[in-house]
Amino acid sequence: MDAEALRGVREEETQPRAREKREPTVQPAPRRLPARDWNELLTLRTIAVANHKSGVGKTATVHALGAALAERGRRVLLVDLDPQATLTAFCGVESAAGMSMAEVFGGALPGVVPLWDTLREIVPGLYLFLAPSDLALAAAELGLISRMGREDVLRKILSTVADDFDVAILDCPSSLGPLSVNALTAAQAVLVPTQPHIPDLRALWFFLATLEQIKHELNRNIETLGILVTQYDWRLPHHRAAVDAMHAARLPVLQVGLGQPASSAGGGTGSLSDQPPTHLATNREAQAELADMVERWLDFEKPLGSA
Repeated sequence: MDAEALRGVREEETQPRAREKREPTVQPAPRRLPARDWNELLTLRTIAVANHKSGVGKTATVHALGAALAERGRRVLLVDLDPQATLTAFCGVESAAGMSMAEVFGGALPGVVPLWDTLREIVPGLYLFLAPSDLALAAAELGLISRMGREDVLRKILSTVADDFDVAILDCPSSLGPLSVNALTAAQAVLVPTQPHIPDLRALWFFLATLEQIKHELNRNIETLGILVTQYDWRLPHHRAAVDAMHAARLPVLQVGLGQPASSAGGGTGSLSDQPPTHLATNREAQAELADMVERWLDFEKPLGSA
């Protein structure tokens, strides 16, 4: 056999083996789809109590709602995001300097204090805790402006305690700055307190427009629990007119505290002028109605991504 024929036989013997070595059978690794949203990774339900108008009862609503839910066995976290620290003082914390949400946020750079280390127990025997605020939070808010991913800072902070609480209630400042935007980005729902006055209604329209923008740009999953009238006197014509205007505009006005006294329907004997107005901060019945509504939302709205 000549050299050329011998070389052809050797190629036939070696080529299949070479192909087997070059083409090994490998099973591809299963693909893991990324989460569509941070909300899918959290079991903690978060409610932002927000309205950029001051004096509408945001802090009183947060405190009353948090206490009512804790009394029903819920694990509740109150987060004070207002640099004025009104909720912090309302809960009996005189000073939180150095261990407040300011140190947790950090500003332009990440904070150096974990959220859990700042928490204060509000009522012994109830699972009700406060993340306090301090005036230093105003400087931290300025720092957030130059921080990468600034809208998601609070959402990531809350994820560190997601297994320790059932619901977090955020007391937002009376502004539409980075802190309020962080709260609305982190929340699954927003509760909007207001009062039945013309200036408050104008502010309400502006806030709802901003909320729609945040829903389209930053947090598509946020829903509106409703508009809560925190102080209502059914005897005053302008109060009734304001509530009627909100209903006429098809706004999601909650009926909490808007019912008339029984005597107004002829079922009572007392004078109508003796019936006090409804103030959510002091009206236990209205607080119970609000807690019932929020509990229904907590029970029937599963965290996104859960089975």
